[in-house]
Amino acid sequence: MPQEIVFPAKNTFVLSDYQDAPLAADEIRGPTVATLISQGTELAWASGDDFPIRPGYAAVFRVDEVGADVQGVAVGDLRFCMGHHRSTQQYQARHTLPVPHGMTPETALLARLMGVSMTTLMTTKARPGDSVVICGAGPVGILAAQNFKIGGYNVSVVEPDPLRRAQVEQSGVNSTFAEMPVEDPAFARKVALVVDCSGHEAAVLDACRIVRQGGEVVLVGVPWHQRTDIPAHDILREVFFSYVNLRSGWEWELPIHSRGFVWEELLEGYNNAPHSIFSGFEKALGWLAEKGQDFSALSVSVPVQDIERVYSDISQRVIEEPFIILDWDAT
Repeated sequence: MPQEIVFPAKNTFVLSDYQDAPLAADEIRGPTVATLISQGTELAWASGDDFPIRPGYAAVFRVDEVGADVQGVAVGDLRFCMGHHRSTQQYQARHTLPVPHGMTPETALLARLMGVSMTTLMTTKARPGDSVVICGAGPVGILAAQNFKIGGYNVSVVEPDPLRRAQVEQSGVNSTFAEMPVEDPAFARKVALVVDCSGHEAAVLDACRIVRQGGEVVLVGVPWHQRTDIPAHDILREVFFSYVNLRSGWEWELPIHSRGFVWEELLEGYNNAPHSIFSGFEKALGWLAEKGQDFSALSVSVPVQDIERVYSDISQRVIEEPFIILDWDAT
């Protein structure tokens, strides 16, 4: 019987049996190889009030069933999807992507985290060669720095935790700071874009103080909790007098897929979007394959069977690696 992770109640984590639905003609299905834990999001869900929750963020699975109308997918293929923590994945084929040849499932999963800041990269007014600062070097922040570095920007990362700064440097981004360099003449009022992945209001205020006139401060990190007593007026003043574009970093600003105009399907809608969530994932997978960067030292695989201890270790910050992978092949 296949199993999935369920949060049945507050801070409670169990493995539960389930049954797959019948396979539709446009779907593919197969056993899960690995899934990626989104640490902040999943712990926030677990401490909420709406249960049960079936968490999940990204998955790689091996296809063993292909719907009658699916083309271009073969049994045995590895596919990436935004899958739940469960021992099988079943999705419309168009909501999956092929894992590039030779890429490990653990690496492919990182495309999902890259997608969080990919929306900002696709929508920013900053251009390659501009100075970009990433605030917060958690899993999303580390890969946001990779996105903008690959995109040709001059990237720096601000992170107070020395271990996380070391992990950023290990990933290939050498310009790191323990605090925002607002007085440094190389940065002061010269930064085109600050991507805040911390959700910390003090970081946002510092970001507004360092960007150039007309620069952008994009809020990617979730402000789960109030951290300071900074008055809103301090941020408003910086935004107003420095002409700062302070905006949401909502990753779902883009459509899931681009859809062009088709007269016969007009009522189903179209967006003609040049970018989409899945084009971002596809770009991320391509970059990971092209650059061949090894993130294994920043990743750890953990057993599905001991899931209660895994989430406890995450909440207590026992696990130092930023990328936590659930290994379903071992189940």
